[in-house]
Amino acid sequence: LHQHHRNKNQSSSSVVSSSSVEDFDVAHDDEDAKNTLEDDDETHRRRRTRTTFSRRNSLKAGVLTAAAGLGVFTTLSSSNVFGVQVPTSSFLSSSMAMAATSDEDLTFAYFGNGCFWGRQHEFVSLEKDILNREDVQVKSLAGYAGGKRGAGGKNKDTVCYYYGAADTVYERLGHAEVVQIAYKDEDEFKKFCEVYFKNFNKTPFGMQRVDPQDSGPGYRNVVGIPGGIENEKLMKQMESANANGMKLVRGEGNDFDNRGKPTENDQINLVWIVDSDKLPFYPAERYHQFHDGLGYKFPESYTVGLKRAAEKAGAIGKVAGCPEMREKAFADFESLEG
Repeated sequence: LHQHHRNKNQSSSSVVSSSSVEDFDVAHDDEDAKNTLEDDDETHRRRRTRTTFSRRNSLKAGVLTAAAGLGVFTTLSSSNVFGVQVPTSSFLSSSMAMAATSDEDLTFAYFGNGCFWGRQHEFVSLEKDILNREDVQVKSLAGYAGGKRGAGGKNKDTVCYYYGAADTVYERLGHAEVVQIAYKDEDEFKKFCEVYFKNFNKTPFGMQRVDPQDSGPGYRNVVGIPGGIENEKLMKQMESANANGMKLVRGEGNDFDNRGKPTENDQINLVWIVDSDKLPFYPAERYHQFHDGLGYKFPESYTVGLKRAAEKAGAIGKVAGCPEMREKAFADFESLEG
């Protein structure tokens, strides 16, 4: 495991056009075959034949501790999840549509850089310990976003982890693992940005996320904000928090070309900035929420208490069209559906 370092060296941040991406591309030639549609079909079939799946090793990033108690995560409002459009049929419980009514003063965004398990814990910790939110005000939720293909399944409304049907798997749809957050003003948004940019380490080639072994477009660095990179107010806050000058690049949503190569790949020292209004957030399955970090256990007040309370409140639940899994050992899952 890599030791997490919080780099505080200051340097100017910059925004570059997508034409500059090539200069900062980290080759994943050994991943190209996996990313072709044909080979990805085979990869997916191999993954589905396993009764368990060990996630690639990741790293718990951060030093904050999640608080105990009730964590109610607002989910649906009509066809709206956390302020972005998601089909309501993605959820089982209609009670989840009731929670969003108190969120009119909040705006939603999402952050991705590697495994979402550790990132969710950090953002929950920020909400509790820094923003002083009560348990019922906690909003951070693990999920998928940034893919140009949207959703799959019969009704084109389903996004799943690797255990889902081939046309619903998040990475095949172009998505990355992300955590959606809610902020009330620009100052709060900047605090989330500061936590995000502390989850990168310095290397001779630029800033690299703390779990680089999770490679590929499904783990790329991506931030989704309303209006994308054209949102000058939020970009100003992001640039201020970007202490080590990572490249902030306009993204249009990841897709795959005719060779199966991703259009917005996993790259060092670079963050894709996308429009969350056009590229909505899809909540991850229940078994991914409030999970331990890979290689690091979080308090049961987080992994059990917060999760149980959120389930009881209807804030998280089964994602329709995605299989439910049970964790029989750490990061090893088996199906609950036979």
